[in-house]
Amino acid sequence: MQRVYNFSAGPSMLPLSVLEKAAEEMTNFQGSGMSVMEMSHRSPVYQGIIDEAESNLRKLMNIPDNYKVLFLQGGATQQFAAVPLNLMNKNKKADYIVSGQFSKKAAEEAAKFGEVNIIASSKDRNFAYIPKVNEFSPDADYVHICYNNTIFGTCYDYVPETGDIPLVADMSSGILSRPVDVSKYGLIYAGAQKNMGPSGLTVVIVREDLLVGAREGTPVMLDYKVQADNGSMYNTPPCYSIYVAGLVFKWLLETGGLEERERINIKKANILYDFLDNSKLFKATADKEVRSLMNVCFVTGDADKDKDFVSAASKAGFVNLKGHRVVGGMRASIYNAMPVEGVEALVEFMRNYEKENA
Repeated sequence: MQRVYNFSAGPSMLPLSVLEKAAEEMTNFQGSGMSVMEMSHRSPVYQGIIDEAESNLRKLMNIPDNYKVLFLQGGATQQFAAVPLNLMNKNKKADYIVSGQFSKKAAEEAAKFGEVNIIASSKDRNFAYIPKVNEFSPDADYVHICYNNTIFGTCYDYVPETGDIPLVADMSSGILSRPVDVSKYGLIYAGAQKNMGPSGLTVVIVREDLLVGAREGTPVMLDYKVQADNGSMYNTPPCYSIYVAGLVFKWLLETGGLEERERINIKKANILYDFLDNSKLFKATADKEVRSLMNVCFVTGDADKDKDFVSAASKAGFVNLKGHRVVGGMRASIYNAMPVEGVEALVEFMRNYEKENA
């Protein structure tokens, strides 16, 4: 069967060359006689894999030397608890900007461990915009944002200026889509399955001065300092997911880095948004100035027609276009691995569908 255009929000499509390289090395990684899935994480061969992955991620994101890179498990959702357990320790207070479902869940989880101040929210318009915030609680231990909102298709168009208060960002669905100034953040975390690699891996990038140790009673697996001191190998890490993510990092470096990736991603997004803005049938749901490059959300205004479109598109080889269950409609996730021609083909299909159904 021919490969389809996969618009899944995650786990998402991976670059074909990465999949082919992984397949080539599946049973015998570089002459080791073993699959990466079989080898000891304590072996020199695997140490080389994880070291190279970290080195290439540092190059891609220009991560400063005073930041640690952790390869963890549990998804970004586990970080909803790990962040307050590690950072909400001085005043046991934190500011949260709620711009979607995941920042809402992060705030609810953090409230189990201290005082959470929801200093702004875009819930009033179904998260179609990003709140602009320039004032923060002076005694907050950190400020938390979700950089790109997978479900609602919005992305921050600014970096909150928090001064001496560490800024924490969930970048799960926006990481590696464009350059980011890591030095503006105290901590960045991201689930890999949207734009980095397969599920099972979570990356945390944390400034070293924040590694003071988690609060008493924190499970050891959630303690950033323990993980950093052990090189992400306190226990067996998600070995194969790290390996595939490492292949993705190489692919990004070989294809021009994040500056070139941003150019391509803007081109893809513009193709789709330009069609939506001129369509008689389809309508984008996010405010123009904060539209995501990665997750394009749209509707027809008729739930039955939405359902029919998703079904017709799937039969034509455009899969996983159904919107998230909490918002309905459609969502085209056009992560790094989605080629320009995939977006062009989708728009052509949508144009023809519109002619027949508008």
